[in-house]
Amino acid sequence: MAKRVTIADVAAEAGLSKTAVSMILNDRPGTGLSAETAKRVRAIAHRLNYRPDPSARALRMGTTPTIGFVSDDVTLTRYASAMIRGILDVAEENDHTVLLAETGQHPERLAGSLDAMLDRRVSALVFGSMAARRVELPELPSDVPVVMVNATTTADYPAVLPDERTAGAAIAQLLIDAGHTRIALIGRRYDEDLPPEVSVTISDRFAGLDAVMAEHGLSWAWEEAFETWSPENGYEATRRALASGADFTALVCLTDNVSFGAYQALQEQGVRIPEQVSIASFDDDEISTYLRPQLTTARLPYEEMGRTAMALALAGTTTGGRHLVPMPIVERASVRRVE
Repeated sequence: MAKRVTIADVAAEAGLSKTAVSMILNDRPGTGLSAETAKRVRAIAHRLNYRPDPSARALRMGTTPTIGFVSDDVTLTRYASAMIRGILDVAEENDHTVLLAETGQHPERLAGSLDAMLDRRVSALVFGSMAARRVELPELPSDVPVVMVNATTTADYPAVLPDERTAGAAIAQLLIDAGHTRIALIGRRYDEDLPPEVSVTISDRFAGLDAVMAEHGLSWAWEEAFETWSPENGYEATRRALASGADFTALVCLTDNVSFGAYQALQEQGVRIPEQVSIASFDDDEISTYLRPQLTTARLPYEEMGRTAMALALAGTTTGGRHLVPMPIVERASVRRVE
């Protein structure tokens, strides 16, 4: 392996002191040297393929150009892995690297991972969660910026979250704009005021849906609540809705998982989608594109949340509060206009 070119090598080639060369290459004022000399030094550094030594910089600055990313289950699931892509892209754009750690919701592993990253002098920490929930973090040094992504905590750290209320309103409005006034809803939780350890955003999804329905003087043609957003519950709830004789032309499912079951129940009963019943949902799971017809849904913006969180971390943002990221509505063939 070729020997790494150092500041001393550039200085020797330029006939200047290491201090002067370092000040030029780090754009520090006060060198007392001409612009022509600075240009010559940079040309020599480029010709010699000089690259700054991050370890040396870390010793000077007390931090490294590294961000620590700790999550519960993000790296283990296809649902939220786009969050990592967003984080890595912004880090690369800003010449930073990312250390990754997965804790699996084990407090002792969380504490150990955070300690390990602080020992490596990361310049900031990002904590991510697969589900938007409140997590408990151990006490962290006040001089290290911390950003939460798809999560909150009791400390006053910035939290990047999906804009669920606006998405809920947009899904309801989309169906109403398509002429639907008899709309069913499946997947409302029995306990809408979920504890924050379960979700800090889903109540906003309900609120957005309900607000638009109320604005148009509409009530749900059929509602069913259940505990788990699973295809099985979506299937059973849809079967009960059909058996009840409820009159609806559109169905809102609280998640794509619920929609998968609803599709099966409707198709088993010979109900055509969207000719007889339109369906809209939330999450934009990858499987949504494989359903026939493809599912209209509000996308959870994991990648954009990752990018926003990393930008806040790199900026050293310490001010708390929620940073809401829009959930795009992906219109596909499961919704049709009715007269």
